[in-house]
Amino acid sequence: MAFLELNDVQKSYGEHPVLRGIDLHVEQHQVVCLIGASGCGKSTLLRTINGLEEIQGGEIRLDGDIVSGEGVDLNGLRTRIGIVFQSFNLFPHMTVRENVTLAPRRVLGVSKADADDFAMRLLRRVGLDHKADAYPDQLSGGQQQRVAIVRAVAMDTDVLLLDEITSALDPELVAEVLNIVKDLAAEGLTILMATHEMSFAREVADSVAFLHEGRVLEQGPPEQIFTSPREERTRAFLGQIIAAGRL
Repeated sequence: MAFLELNDVQKSYGEHPVLRGIDLHVEQHQVVCLIGASGCGKSTLLRTINGLEEIQGGEIRLDGDIVSGEGVDLNGLRTRIGIVFQSFNLFPHMTVRENVTLAPRRVLGVSKADADDFAMRLLRRVGLDHKADAYPDQLSGGQQQRVAIVRAVAMDTDVLLLDEITSALDPELVAEVLNIVKDLAAEGLTILMATHEMSFAREVADSVAFLHEGRVLEQGPPEQIFTSPREERTRAFLGQIIAAGRL
């Protein structure tokens, strides 16, 4: 049994099916990258794992526990599975330090002193300890996204979900955010990441899953997916990526 398992996960909005029976397994300490065209279901998939979207079929398991369906403790689930979005979603009226320490203090019951200490250690790791008392609007986009990642990691989560976290950034800021993800992956954090950064996926991922029309059409090691994909749809998608100079 994998650490994170999605079995036949289905999700529709009204009459429009978005996830059509997703099967996906993520082992502990793995980095799995989700790739595919816009609208293929990557973001919806991540939101169902975190409980932000309710599924209509199938099940999601984390370390053997069912974490989907009725009766799930969503607050408890979100202490185990963190998520970072395209938009930074920092609280604008709070400093960086306050953004990072709020959830550990309110949800986990961590003392202010311990939360502050942990926050500063995390911020130091991403080169932002000198911005601890700054407000989000005083930071660059790349800095805000790094704070958003730190805020998720501060909950000491089992799994980190990353939803196109570089898509809202200027190109020169992308590398500084991806370097943080690379460091977290090297430390063994389990990461499931939807991304358009194909070179990053090829370098860092343990496994790459290609989504098409709400299904995992193909999954395998990066080299296999990027150099010899089995499915015609995967080959067509990667051909467009290569033609656009993004791989």
